[in-house]
Amino acid sequence: MDHLVTLDSRQEAALQAVADRFVATHKGDVMKALKEMIVLNGHLQDRLDERSAPRRASR
Repeated sequence: MDHLVTLDSRQEAALQAVADRFVATHKGDVMKALKEMIVLNGHLQDRLDERSAPRRASR
C-alpha cells in the first residue's frame, strides 16, 4: 500500500454505513461485495491513469 488513511470517529461511522449498504446490495455476501469493489477501484484507477498520462500531440 502506498498510503494509509486515518479517519476520525465521524468519518469511520459514515464509511461503515456506506460499507453496510454496499454489502446489503450484494445480499450480505461480503466476499462478492469486496470483489466488486476491487474491480470498481481498478476501473477508477485506469481512468485516473489515463488522465494523468502525458498527452501526445496529434497531427
